[in-house]
Amino acid sequence: MYVQNVGSSVRDNMAKVILTLRIMPENADVDIDRLVEKIKQNVPVDKIEKEPIAFGLVALKVTTLVEDAEGASEKIENKIKSIQGVGQVETVEVSRIYI
Repeated sequence: MYVQNVGSSVRDNMAKVILTLRIMPENADVDIDRLVEKIKQNVPVDKIEKEPIAFGLVALKVTTLVEDAEGASEKIENKIKSIQGVGQVETVEVSRIYI
């Protein structure tokens, strides 16, 4: 009879977090396509959507997969906040998945 060690199985299959962020540019004059490229260069991105807000202002909805570890989502937020042209970063959704 085969018995699986459940403890090690749970540790090996760490949870990940799907993090969705809304990123607002500093102003409507920011080149949104250039901002998208800068974000892709600095953080792992699974999906980016453009959301028209008003008066030519476009927000970015960024989805990324991060480790379910303390401080992982804040690390991503801080990297994005440090990019020139980013005004605000807001977490809009967090979902845990097991891979």
